[in-house]
Amino acid sequence: MNKFKQLWSKLRSSFWFMPSLIIMASVGLAAALIAADSAGIHRWLARWPRLFGAGAEGARGMMSTIAGSMMSVVSVTFSMILVVLALASSQYTSRILRNFMRSRVTQAVLGIFAGVFTYCLIVLRTIRGGDEGIFVPSLAVFFGFVLALGGVGALMFFIHHIASSIQASSIIASVAQETSAAIDRLFPERLGEGPGEDGEDTTPSPSAGRTWRAVPAKESGYIQGVDNTALLRLARDRKTIVRMEHGIGDFVVQNTPLASLALEDTLDGQAAAALQAAFSISRHRTVEQDAAFGIRQIVDVALKALSPGVIDTTTAVMCVDYLTSILAQLASRQIPSSHRYEEGELRVIAKGPDFKSLLAESFDQIRSFARGDVAMMSRMLGAFQTLASLTANPNRRRAIGEQVQWVAELAESTVEFAHDRARIDTLLARVRETLETEPALCAGEKKE
Repeated sequence: MNKFKQLWSKLRSSFWFMPSLIIMASVGLAAALIAADSAGIHRWLARWPRLFGAGAEGARGMMSTIAGSMMSVVSVTFSMILVVLALASSQYTSRILRNFMRSRVTQAVLGIFAGVFTYCLIVLRTIRGGDEGIFVPSLAVFFGFVLALGGVGALMFFIHHIASSIQASSIIASVAQETSAAIDRLFPERLGEGPGEDGEDTTPSPSAGRTWRAVPAKESGYIQGVDNTALLRLARDRKTIVRMEHGIGDFVVQNTPLASLALEDTLDGQAAAALQAAFSISRHRTVEQDAAFGIRQIVDVALKALSPGVIDTTTAVMCVDYLTSILAQLASRQIPSSHRYEEGELRVIAKGPDFKSLLAESFDQIRSFARGDVAMMSRMLGAFQTLASLTANPNRRRAIGEQVQWVAELAESTVEFAHDRARIDTLLARVRETLETEPALCAGEKKE
C-alpha cells in the first residue's frame, strides 16, 4: 500500500499521466463516432445539411486546420508553463514547483489540446473522396468542430489560471491548504495507545537493556512516508519493538541505520525486508505525510521575500499569517507520542514532529531575517497571541513563551526608534497577558 501511494503521488505530479488519459478518451470518442457514421447514421444527419453537410474536401480541410492549430497551441502552452516555472523558482522557491506540476488545471488543459489534435488525426484518416469511395464521418467532423471551440475556451481559461496562480497570495494559500489537509489526515489518527507528545510518559520503557539490531536503508533519499500499520504488525508478529532511527522528512544515507528491532537473536532477512518496505524513500520530500515540509515551503517564500535583494515585507507578512493558520489548527490537537502501544505493550518508538518543533520550524529562521523589521516582529507577536489563546497545554504555551522572549530580545537589540520600541512593548504586554491567562481547554486537548 505504501508503494502504491508513492506511485500515485508520482503520477499526480507528472505532466503526462492525465494528458495520456484524455488522449486515450479522445481516441475512443473518435472511434465510436466514426463507427456510428459507418452504421448509417449519416442518413439521419442529412436532415440538417447546414450542420452535417460538409463534403470530403471541406471536412478534410477543417480537420487539418484544427489539428495544426491545436499542435501550435500545445507548443505555446508548454512555453508558458516553462516560463512560469522559471519565474516561480527564482522569485519564490524551487520547492513550490511540484505544486505547479500537480495542478489538475494545467494537466487537464494540456490533455485537452493534445486530445483534440489526436482526435482530428484519427477522423482525418477516415475521410475519403473521389475514386477512393466517398465517406465523410459527418458526426465525427461536427464533434471535431465542437472540440475546437472547447479548446479555445480552455486556452482562455488557462491564461486566466496562470495569471492567478503566479501571484504570491495564491501560491502561499495553495501550500497552506495542502498542509492543512495533511494535518487533518495525520494528527487526528493515533497509532496504538499511549500518551500524547505533550504528555509525560510515566510507563517504564521496556526498551531499556535490550539488544537492538539495525536495519540499513537500501538507498539514499528523503523519507516520504511510513506504513505505520506495517510497523505495528511486524512488531506484534515478532513480539518485539521497532525503533525508527529517522523520521518522515529526514534524509537517510544508503547502508546507514533506517530502523532497529529489539532482538536477542540475529536479524533475519525477511524481517529486515519487511521493515525496509514500510519506508518510502525518494529524491524529494512531499506533504502527504510530512506536514513540516509544507511549513518549510512557506518559510522559504518568507525568507526569499526578506532577503536583501528583494525586501518584500508584504509577502513575508502573508507567510506569517498562513503559518499562524496552520499552527492554530495544531494548537488544540493531540499529537501522538513517540511511544506507540498496543494492548499495553510498547510496539513502536517513532520519530515525529511535536508542536514545539513545528513552531520553531515556522518562526526561527524568519525571526533571524526580521532584524529591525517592526512590521514582521509585530505580526509574529500577533501570531503568538493567537496561538496562546487556542491552547491550554503548558508545554505548548511554554514553547510560545520562549518564542515571544526571543522576539523581545531581537527588538531590544535591533529596533532603533523609541516609538517603534513602544509599539513592540505594547504587543509584548498583550501576548504575555494572554499567556498568563489560561484559556478553557479546547476540544481534543489534554491538560497535564
